Amino acid sequence: MESTEQPRSISGSMQSPRSPSSQPYLSVSVTDPVKLGNGVQAYISYRVITKTNLPEYQGPEKIVIRRYSDFVWLRDRLFEKYKGIFIPPLPEKSAVEKFRFSAEFIEMRRAALDIFVNRIALHPELRQSEDLRTFLQADEETMDRFRFQETGIFKKPADFMQMFRDVQSKVSDAVLGKEKPVEETTAAYEKLKHYIFELENHLAEAQKHAYRLVKRHRELGQSLLDFGKAVKLLGACEGEPTGKAFSDLGTKSELLSIKLQKEAQQVLMNFEEPLKDYVRYVQSIKATIAERGTAFKQHCELAETTKLKEINLDKLMLTRSDKVGEAEIEYREIKAESEEATRKFERIVNRMEDEIVRFQEQKTEEMGVAFHQFAKGQARLANSIADAWRSLLPKLEASSAV
Repeated sequence: MESTEQPRSISGSMQSPRSPSSQPYLSVSVTDPVKLGNGVQAYISYRVITKTNLPEYQGPEKIVIRRYSDFVWLRDRLFEKYKGIFIPPLPEKSAVEKFRFSAEFIEMRRAALDIFVNRIALHPELRQSEDLRTFLQADEETMDRFRFQETGIFKKPADFMQMFRDVQSKVSDAVLGKEKPVEETTAAYEKLKHYIFELENHLAEAQKHAYRLVKRHRELGQSLLDFGKAVKLLGACEGEPTGKAFSDLGTKSELLSIKLQKEAQQVLMNFEEPLKDYVRYVQSIKATIAERGTAFKQHCELAETTKLKEINLDKLMLTRSDKVGEAEIEYREIKAESEEATRKFERIVNRMEDEIVRFQEQKTEEMGVAFHQFAKGQARLANSIADAWRSLLPKLEASSAV
């Protein structure tokens, strides 16, 4: 199936691939989900279409077939290599068979995967990743080989958040006196952690109520459908004009039922899912915070070890010990290690400062769109319901006046 979507530039604007003055662009579309295999071996494959004018890519357009585990591979590789960057989240993997292959679940998964890969493609650092180019261009056999190679990083999606849980466990141990805490305590870092934890709570609460709203729309739609059928049957027992009025009431109820079901789907896709996506995004940020905590601990421990090695070297030099040469080598090695750990920690801190600004700007824009779409949909639905009942009033009044 030919894709008609215009490529998005690095800034997200639309560009013509044939225009010689086009800015650099990298646009990705995740399309055409297809179920393959049977039973527990069944999975969904997707066509991933890349359009770009970046010279490091093989051509202006490339189409590859990918499955969910390929997206997991990309996410894990980026998380391992780009410390301090908020790696976009993936949709969760349903383990319930009846939901895994429902049309609604497949479409929500496809849309979320599309958002995931385009966030990477639009990120100023992540879009330069060699792993992203592999994901977007490699044939299926090569991709399988990369995916199954022993990489020493995460082996399953659930492990992505394990690091953060480990850090939480260590904090608990420290509180209980089992371990002396080594934690960064700057005001900026504390402010960041407070913001992220508060944001997670508020997003989760909003998403919970959005779910209830979808459920209410669907239940009300089903109730109107059942009511419409019952009123029609009641009208069939009545003479004119009462029977006709009841029949019209039943028909109108059934039409409104369809509108409610459609609006429920719109609220699900354009409001609840974006909220759920940002809950996952915050969890991804928490994993990065955990990485920062680990880097800070390594930085502190190696700095302390370096000091001890230096003190030991000074003592040996004063006593003119024959172990001075060996101690000097150990000191230089641990000092180099410590300096590298410090650079790594500072790199994470600097990246996170830029990342939180990008995240807040992106969240403001995307949540603004989601709330705007929600409000428009609710206004449209309310007007439709009001117009529908209003149009029935003359017929019902005429019927009751007979």
